[in-house]
Amino acid sequence: MAYLLLYVDDIVLTASSSALLQQTISALQREFAMKDLGQLHFLGLTVEQRPDNIFLQQRYYILDILERAGMADCKPCSTPVDTQAKVSATEGPPVADPTAFRSLAGALQYLTFTRPDISYAVQQICLHMHDPREPHLTMLKRTLRYLRGTLDFGLLLRWSASADLVVYTDADWAGCPDTRRSTSGYAIFLGDNLIS
Repeated sequence: MAYLLLYVDDIVLTASSSALLQQTISALQREFAMKDLGQLHFLGLTVEQRPDNIFLQQRYYILDILERAGMADCKPCSTPVDTQAKVSATEGPPVADPTAFRSLAGALQYLTFTRPDISYAVQQICLHMHDPREPHLTMLKRTLRYLRGTLDFGLLLRWSASADLVVYTDADWAGCPDTRRSTSGYAIFLGDNLIS
């Protein structure tokens, strides 16, 4: 069995055997001009295959985000969010460049695929994309500072004896300072592996 993932002009190809993989690559090369780039780097995602696990990370994507934000050399911090109360939607003056804020917030959303540790922080930032204010920009910058200190974090997938699907969930019940809505979260594990 062979799997082929195509996105614009990038291809990810894997197969159940090395012989089938080489046969598929040869067949594709007869039809299309292509080259093997080696280790998987796909849309900012790096996959490192190890003997007993697979490690997914987006280190270079994080460095690109930090560069775009002008924070490549920022001082790291130890947590992605301030532990104080949530920020109101109307607190503080509007940001000078809402488009840049939205662009960085969107980049952080994509990063949560391999960095579930920032999911809550990114969710809080994205709540304010329609009308970003200076305190929201401060939240975004804190998350970037956290990422600067945790560049090598990622998602580890390893063999598990269990194939059970286990879900944990929680909510803060009426935690939003503006609407009194709750914020809920979840973690889904397949065996011992966090998958969502």
